[in-house]
Amino acid sequence: MNLRAAVVILLASSLSACASFGTFVGQDSSDVQFAADAEENMRRGDEAMKAKNFAEASSYFEFVKTKYPYLELAKEAELKLADADYERDQFIEARDRYQNFVRLHPTHPKIDYASFRAALTHYKEIPSDFFLLPPASEKDQVEVRNAMSAMTEFTRGFPSSEYLAEAKKVLDEVRLRLAEHELYVADFYARRDRWPAVVTRLSVVARDFSGIGLDERAAFGLYDAYLKLKDPAKAREALERFVTRFPDDPAAKKAQKLMGELPAKAAQPSPDAGS
Repeated sequence: MNLRAAVVILLASSLSACASFGTFVGQDSSDVQFAADAEENMRRGDEAMKAKNFAEASSYFEFVKTKYPYLELAKEAELKLADADYERDQFIEARDRYQNFVRLHPTHPKIDYASFRAALTHYKEIPSDFFLLPPASEKDQVEVRNAMSAMTEFTRGFPSSEYLAEAKKVLDEVRLRLAEHELYVADFYARRDRWPAVVTRLSVVARDFSGIGLDERAAFGLYDAYLKLKDPAKAREALERFVTRFPDDPAAKKAQKLMGELPAKAAQPSPDAGS
């Protein structure tokens, strides 16, 4: 057999395999049998969702949405199409559907559910903490920030929603992740003696992420950074803020001791300094 014939046979085998695969992957929705009424199609879609046949479920919901656009069930079908995308990790598509639902049906009783799930898609897209990957604090924080922004908007827009408690849990987690990222960057700069940058990052933690368990690290980190910058007045202020906000924290005694070791009053810079 010459080389050309072998290549032809190999290509033919590959095409055959691809055709077989295409038939296989399409089987989950190609044999959908639609019912004569919207209610039965919705029921069949719900059954398919329970069985995790999301493509089949989407076929039923899309049929109801298209064939019965004036029924109330069509709105429910729109929402369940978003759910089907969400369940198969198609978060961008799901977010578009949820947001369209919110825009088109602002008075629907499930508007808070659609808004919450739209925000939750950002959370689901946050990079994994899989052990072979870098720690979360070292990763890109775009989706973490998106999740915080979207969840914050949701909690403000739906303060009495049944999904509020879950939204706040997500908010607490993403705020912690963002704060830990700021601490990671501050440590990076500290190892390179870039103390103004350290102050900038730790100030963000102290100002924007207070109360989530990182105040001690931020306060004492600022204290150290300001001493490196030969600014004991600012070092004292960092510790004073911590003691004022957390007087019963065990670390408050350490902060007070360090404050006592600082000069009573820092010398004020000359008005002509830097001129």
